[in-house]
Amino acid sequence: MAYSLSKIVDQMRRFGGDLQDVEVKEAVGGMPKSLGDSISALANGSGGLVVLGLSEKLGFVPAPGFKARPAYDALSELCADRMVPPVRARIDVVEFEGAEVVVGEIPELSPQDKPCYVASKGMYAGSFIRVGDGDRLLTRYEIDRLAEERSQPKHDLEIVEGARLEDLDERLVDGLLARQREAHPRIFVRLSDEEALFALNVLRRTQEGESGVTLAGLLALGTYPQHFYPRLTVCFACYPGTRKSSDAGVKFLDSQSMAGPIPAVLVDTMAAVRRNMRTGGRLQNGLRYDVPDYPLDAVRELVCNALMHRDYSPVGCGSQVQVNMYEDRLEVLSPGGLYGAVTVDSLGEAGASSTRNRYLAELLESTPYEGGGFVAENRGTGFQLVEEELRAAGMEPPAIVDRPSLFSVTLWRRGHVAEGMRMTERAAWSGLQSRTRDGAAGLSHRADMAWHPTGSSLVVYEAIRKMGEARPAQIASESGLPRSTVSYALKKLLKRGAIVVLNGSEARNSPMRAYRLA
Repeated sequence: MAYSLSKIVDQMRRFGGDLQDVEVKEAVGGMPKSLGDSISALANGSGGLVVLGLSEKLGFVPAPGFKARPAYDALSELCADRMVPPVRARIDVVEFEGAEVVVGEIPELSPQDKPCYVASKGMYAGSFIRVGDGDRLLTRYEIDRLAEERSQPKHDLEIVEGARLEDLDERLVDGLLARQREAHPRIFVRLSDEEALFALNVLRRTQEGESGVTLAGLLALGTYPQHFYPRLTVCFACYPGTRKSSDAGVKFLDSQSMAGPIPAVLVDTMAAVRRNMRTGGRLQNGLRYDVPDYPLDAVRELVCNALMHRDYSPVGCGSQVQVNMYEDRLEVLSPGGLYGAVTVDSLGEAGASSTRNRYLAELLESTPYEGGGFVAENRGTGFQLVEEELRAAGMEPPAIVDRPSLFSVTLWRRGHVAEGMRMTERAAWSGLQSRTRDGAAGLSHRADMAWHPTGSSLVVYEAIRKMGEARPAQIASESGLPRSTVSYALKKLLKRGAIVVLNGSEARNSPMRAYRLA
């Protein structure tokens, strides 16, 4: 058993309730009806523990009258036979404060196996997710996005009703075909323009045999895709403060909806970002260099990724990509979470690449971009570029939120720290410096080296220091950061050697994986 039940119970006693990754049931006289909901929620989230035989109302002490053996058998049967897909839980009978309790370690399911649901309730009534210490029913939209992971979505290959060849921008089409004939002469030189567009999935045949434009073709090359999908835009807004509401009564400083094909939307969005951000300067070798609030290449990559990888399902087409600029940060939000093999932990790693919209992604590789080059690279290196640009600019890593319905990336303005962690970071860094002066062990004695944790990484580092050892859910609770941001920060701290895995035998995505300072 890689986890300490006593430490977990101590934390629940201090907290006064269940934890985000721990569900406690008395289970006296049989399995609670809601236990399947909790197993579904943990399996669809980051995994966790189910503890049977403790009484929450009595202060998490062994429940009088609890029988471990029947509970063990019932939990095993529930996980194996009454959940879809079956949950391969590790279940143990554990001695605790003079009594036996049953502990089931619920693993997070792979993206291809989600959603996990209670068989008797069906997928749409029996799929849950953990929110705080409770189980929330997933929405139909969230379930559909999770179910898409089981096969490659083809929404971008669908024919757009009413769209014809005349709805495509001739200049963009010519640029695409020129690029393809240059890159693949054996294939495309011998094809007519129309044949080439069919080969590239810009055009497809309708059931009546007529030429129809695909959604991918319309988005990449269309004159005005919003005629058919009014909400497939980028909504840009610049706010005067750190939130959308303003005490001064000023809603926003700038607002614009970017329409047209993706190349035009990307150009206009970047123009809006440039227009609203400040540019300082620094001197180096007697020369002045512009220093913008945000690295423009990183912003372009995030907006491009949002447009290329967002959800284009029929329901998703009703939502916009949002780019929100505040006094202290820039947010890029897109409908639909991460897809396929890509997770928050693997973002930025070599070879970590999956695309929800593969036909659109292939087109954007060869779609001309204003000023030269092409819209997208589509090599799985986009987030690496973002990280490198931020690191080169001396800025903290991005904050990431990944949910089935939403993916967002936040860049903190140069010189600013997230409002929610500002005081925490100041205290953390002050403590780090103090321990350095006192000669404390660990990272503190190396604080004058080239790298030290900042922003969310520092907050996570200090949470681990404070607790001695901690699991991701504990860190999220202690720091107030989203789980996805915690995961991303842990990856960075591990990479830098600032922390180590306490129980290395645990799988990378195990909720019981604990960390301590190096």
